Amino acid sequence: MSTRGLILSAIRSGSGKTVVATALVAALRRRGLSVATAKSGPDYIDPAFHALASGRPSPNLDTWAMPPELLDIVATHAAARADLFVIEGALGLFDGVAGPRGRRGATADLAARFALPVVPVLDVSGQSQTVAAVLRGLMAHETGVRIAGVILNRVASERHRALIADAVAEIGLPVLGAVLRDAALALPERHLGLVQAEEQADLEARLAAASDVVERSIDCDALVALAEPLAIATSAARRLPPPGRRIALARDVAFSFVYPHLLEGWRAEGAEIVPFSPLADEPPGADCDACWLPGGYPELHAGRLAANGNFLDGLRRFAETRPVHGECGGYMVLGEGLVDASGQRHRMAGLLSHATSFETRRLSLGYREARLLADGPLGPAGSLVRGHEFRYAREIETGGDAPFAEIADASGRSFGPGGGRRGLVTGSWFHAVAPA
Repeated sequence: MSTRGLILSAIRSGSGKTVVATALVAALRRRGLSVATAKSGPDYIDPAFHALASGRPSPNLDTWAMPPELLDIVATHAAARADLFVIEGALGLFDGVAGPRGRRGATADLAARFALPVVPVLDVSGQSQTVAAVLRGLMAHETGVRIAGVILNRVASERHRALIADAVAEIGLPVLGAVLRDAALALPERHLGLVQAEEQADLEARLAAASDVVERSIDCDALVALAEPLAIATSAARRLPPPGRRIALARDVAFSFVYPHLLEGWRAEGAEIVPFSPLADEPPGADCDACWLPGGYPELHAGRLAANGNFLDGLRRFAETRPVHGECGGYMVLGEGLVDASGQRHRMAGLLSHATSFETRRLSLGYREARLLADGPLGPAGSLVRGHEFRYAREIETGGDAPFAEIADASGRSFGPGGGRRGLVTGSWFHAVAPA
């Protein structure tokens, strides 16, 4: 593979890295480069911005949830026929779970595995020369992780930039750019992160404006010159099986959280994906043999979903003879009711007996390992599947269904049984990524 790559990382969330990375990809693309992207860790939202900027799908690379062989295959496929492969990190560069290097879910694991240089995007507001000390620490922290340069973000002035650049020069690291605070680099946010790309009608104009700022502020040629060849030896990898041969996939702004590598794996096994929109009152296709309701934002559209009888009745009919599985938001819709932020309860499909609420928010976030308690869409009973939870909604009625899986966190701490199954219907808060 002739593709060259690099990693854009940070020292914490909220550094403005996603906006800078997306705008940079767009700027490089309009210079004539073919740019491929990927996102470190579990994240459904940022890759959609990458895809808009690059014009190609942006998968996730998760060193805790994915077997190493699957990481290699997903990265190779993503980077194919591109001039540059840009991986955007998550959280801070070394942030992950406790465990051996290479399987922590940290961006640094990817840097070491793929031997790619790292360029931190640092929010330098409220500091100056201390930035050099932070970078010195990043450079020395782990062998196999190479810091190749830095992009300064949210710089206050030319004097601010000069103070930092002089200090960084003393440690021999190139400053590739300094991005001033600019309204063009702000994107709207809500409870799970940035507002989804497909919900922002003016996003292309916003992206163009942000790209103008980034291209003026960053030495794009120097950045590209730092990239290293991506050399990966691929072998067969374990993937989650397709739940059917012709899969009805709920797909709209209420149901958008599905990982590209899952769909790619299902298609590689010969399955066909048939999208439908619950928000448009569409039922799952009658010619499909399985239905998948991914996560998303049904809590923001609960009233509309409850009123969509064609969707709900069609889903109920489908479940009489064919498997239906719901993840997180999909699990909420499979229950008896969903309470929205205002406290109003809306009737859902009633295919499982639990009820959920978004009225009193409580964050549940982290990696999860699920041991399946019965044969189902994620595999046979006893299988271990890795994934994650990321939600603010909670279960207010547990119902009486049989549990879907035994759930544990990344350290092996058990949360006990979770989710539900009744007949051909299954669901849980768990977002599946790959077999353990």
